[in-house]
Amino acid sequence: MMRSLFSGVAGLKTHQTKMDVIGNNIANVNTTAFKSSSIVFSELMSQTTQRASGANATTGTGGTNARQIGLGVKSGAINVNIAGQGSSQSTGNPFDIMITGDNFFVVNNGTENFFTRDGSFYVDGAGNLAMTSTGYNVMGWQVDDETGDIKQDTVAALRIMSAVNMTYPPEATTQAVMDGIIDKNDKDVTSKNGKVVNLNFFDALGYAYTAKFVFRKSDAPADSGGVNNYSLELDRILDSTGEVVYSASADGAANIFGTAGNSQTIAGKLTLDNKNYAWDAANDALLKDKDGKVVADLSQIINNGALRDRDEEVTWNDGGTPAATVTATVQEVLDTVAKAYGYEGSTEDFLNLVYTSDITDANGTVTDTAQLTVLQMLVNSGSNAANPTTTAANAHFPTADSFETSGRRFDGTIVAFDGKTGKFAGIQGQETVTTAVMNLSALGGNFADITVDLSGLGMYDNKGTSTAAATSGDEDGLGMGRRLGDMIGVSIQQDGRIYASYDNGMTRLLGQIATAAFANASGLQKSGDNLYSATLNSGEFDGIGVNVTANGGYMSTGQLEMSNVDLSAEFTEMITTQRGFQANSRIITVSDTLLEELTNLKR
Repeated sequence: MMRSLFSGVAGLKTHQTKMDVIGNNIANVNTTAFKSSSIVFSELMSQTTQRASGANATTGTGGTNARQIGLGVKSGAINVNIAGQGSSQSTGNPFDIMITGDNFFVVNNGTENFFTRDGSFYVDGAGNLAMTSTGYNVMGWQVDDETGDIKQDTVAALRIMSAVNMTYPPEATTQAVMDGIIDKNDKDVTSKNGKVVNLNFFDALGYAYTAKFVFRKSDAPADSGGVNNYSLELDRILDSTGEVVYSASADGAANIFGTAGNSQTIAGKLTLDNKNYAWDAANDALLKDKDGKVVADLSQIINNGALRDRDEEVTWNDGGTPAATVTATVQEVLDTVAKAYGYEGSTEDFLNLVYTSDITDANGTVTDTAQLTVLQMLVNSGSNAANPTTTAANAHFPTADSFETSGRRFDGTIVAFDGKTGKFAGIQGQETVTTAVMNLSALGGNFADITVDLSGLGMYDNKGTSTAAATSGDEDGLGMGRRLGDMIGVSIQQDGRIYASYDNGMTRLLGQIATAAFANASGLQKSGDNLYSATLNSGEFDGIGVNVTANGGYMSTGQLEMSNVDLSAEFTEMITTQRGFQANSRIITVSDTLLEELTNLKR
């Protein structure tokens, strides 16, 4: 038989193999992240009919080359263009991820790790990030519970939608900022009701509340340093339904700012409605109406020199003909007295007004003065109705139709402004103090104390309008508090970090997609389903992986990597393969003809 016949057969086989490679490339032209292959040929061994010889100096003959006849061709190698980046295809699916660079995703079937460039992922029923084609779990790094950051350790399945991750826990508000302008000519600031400023905040369970503060201007002239003082008080707290959970007037002073008993200079006058009310001339503990009936008996609201519980019921004789017994709560008695002085509906404001009373000795000589609240004097009047001697501890409520008040007591803090510059000048007379603490924990429940920064306030002319406002959180947005949040979205960053966003404005790091890098990525072995396995020639996977950005790569979401098959090149290769196959078939044909002629010699 002729050697050329076998060479032709070898050529047919190798070109057939090349056509198989080309066909596989073209078949996968639309396969996600497919990497095309190419084949190279190498010659088979050659038959040496004469070895090479060197020159012979003795005979004077030159050397001769070896005589070798090739025996055909074989497949030298099939290479995968694994480093060739495929084009991007936009999908809009946030879980479709494309790697730009040389790294691979790490996926696991439950027993072993595989590697892929196919980033078509989804979240399965257990909340795991997985491949859509095989369901294999995408592997990555978990979040360290202590630091809250990624811990690059042995890769594990990324369960991004676990029950814990679906919600973000609530947090109580602990910081607030109050800023804006206080205009001293603002009618709200100068009125008895004051300028109202709202602060929205949360308790530890995430329930929302509104704290209503009140700014009131003092009538005291600026001191020698030109400082103007304003009171800042917590009037009441409302829940999200509008129900009052705390009221300074109804619940009494709770020392919210830790400065109970502050006083403010506000000039005023208390005038009795003498058309409808009058104090009894003989007993200043009795308030009578226009019919002469007793509508308030101060002696009944006192027990051992102190005010009874405001919800406690008391009784007295109305002094009418015929006499009748009157039953009312202590609070109702106080409301009646306030109404008689024009403070209907504002009983606490009335009771906190300050009166400067003369202190006299046994001879009636004024020895000193005392500043007492209306409530203190009412209690004194009820306790010592038969002995109206005025001492420091025993000053009765004045029974004159009208008298001047000098100020008011309040449970709050004093905010000062420089009268020359209008700038904030401290709290409680301390220029360096810029924050006031609301001791809401004293109210019980799930409230936390809130530190309010007041340094952003200023006292300037704003055409009679104050713009003071309060917001939760400090300047960096810390301590805002929040309600319980539900997950509303998941985003994946270029470095593979996965963040969840919640409807309470918070975000949480859920994990990071790890990648694998190989010294010789072409040495990976295809395992089907767009997967690769590590081999001895590719290099080992250490079980931890690398950050995709470590060598300049990155991830893009909403995109997939397309096949890197070049159709024009494949069709060109197909033409050359066809011609090569034809040429090798001609070798067999001609060799057969020669053999035929040889056999015909016998005829």
